[in-house]
Amino acid sequence: MKRSFIRIVGGLIALLSLFAALNFSTTPAKAENTYQIATDSTFPPFEFANSHNKYVGIDIDLLHAIAKDQGFKVNIKPTSFNAAVQSVQSGQMDGVIAGMSITKEREATFDFSKAYFMSGVVMAAKPNGKVTSLKQLRGKRVAVKTGTSGAQYAQSIHKKYGFKIVTFDESNDMYQDVLTGNSAATFEDSPVMKYAIRQGTKLKIYTKPALSGPYGFAVKKGHNQKLLRMFNNGLADLKANGEYARITRHYLGAKGSSDTTSDRTFLGLIKQNKGALLSGFEQTVWLTIVAIFFATLFGVIVGLLGVVPSKFCNGISTTLIYIFRGLPLLVLALFIYTGIPSLTGQKIPAFIAGIITLMFNEGAYIAAFVKGGINAVDDGQMEAARSLGLPFGKAMRRVILPQGIRIMIPSFINQFIITLKDTSILSIIGIIELTQTGKIIIARNLEGFKVWTIVAIIYLIVITLLTWLSNWVQRRVRL
Repeated sequence: MKRSFIRIVGGLIALLSLFAALNFSTTPAKAENTYQIATDSTFPPFEFANSHNKYVGIDIDLLHAIAKDQGFKVNIKPTSFNAAVQSVQSGQMDGVIAGMSITKEREATFDFSKAYFMSGVVMAAKPNGKVTSLKQLRGKRVAVKTGTSGAQYAQSIHKKYGFKIVTFDESNDMYQDVLTGNSAATFEDSPVMKYAIRQGTKLKIYTKPALSGPYGFAVKKGHNQKLLRMFNNGLADLKANGEYARITRHYLGAKGSSDTTSDRTFLGLIKQNKGALLSGFEQTVWLTIVAIFFATLFGVIVGLLGVVPSKFCNGISTTLIYIFRGLPLLVLALFIYTGIPSLTGQKIPAFIAGIITLMFNEGAYIAAFVKGGINAVDDGQMEAARSLGLPFGKAMRRVILPQGIRIMIPSFINQFIITLKDTSILSIIGIIELTQTGKIIIARNLEGFKVWTIVAIIYLIVITLLTWLSNWVQRRVRL
């Protein structure tokens, strides 16, 4: 009676399980002396991608030099600061180097190396503006970046000077908030602010460095102690042989590394970054195709469970749709990438975590319109088919589904478009798709408006083409 239907559902589940098992089992094992290191993608001059899309900066160059000195290898993973910290806490990464200030609160969770840099926080605002001192901040907004010394300093003095704090995940967004007048000033690490100004950011430093604090390399508390010892030993060697001074002078000297000579026009930015943009776009398309495939499998299974004559199956379907449609995509991505590994001890590659995230989220929406499409078919169709002696599974395949699919097809195309856009959320876990590529480029040249305009145009072109496809499919279905 229902055997055919059960076989179909079982086959889909088996295929999905096989995919997951293959991906986890075929994850390349890292070499014994190779460590996975997380870093921030937008904290120049400590870490940023140069014009060749290669990550450089004080942190990156120091880490490579220490690794060479101590005889180990590193695989550096750029992501947001928060995601970098969480990936170490969950065991996804072995360590983090991201201009991370050593604080008592963080020492409860991390083991830090000896300080490799001393920084101070400065206040910057628009030149010739109304704000030139801390006392003039009363009643105004101040922009800071999450997790930085600047944010910590602002929090410590905001009651004294009577200003409101607004936080951003990216340095460029923080600067732009001041430039547009939404915030009166920003607090930033002195070398970072000086680099941004040298890059062309039209801000001015008005205070001397305050709250000098040490930067340290960090590992999860009680873990990777060998790595920590090698970092400390290598740092001592670099300071002794002059390599440390050479690296810091290269980025912080009067003629420090910058990108001011490059062509900053729209066409110039496209020419300079076409390789990176193309790579990010390819990753976005690949994510979308793979995710929509498995989201469709998941959605069809869950949707069909919602229409079979079984209260238990209906309950499972309703619950899964409710959970995965109700969770914000950002929260789901971070939970899968950092939350699950912290509970299970099983590392999940960022790409696989992204696919799983999209599969569950987008699949929940697909399941909802699969249920809706089938329920939209008149009940008399199933009754007529059963009265003719057709079993449930055959009646579903031969009578109900062909009619329901005609109703569902436009929604499938629209979901493909939505999935394409939702891949941008996965930049939070460090997947180098189109949005993350934009962040990396902006971290180098701080041309946020122009770069985001270019990225937006790419998205709009692709989405326009998919919209035309959707309209064509809808016309064909009506014929």
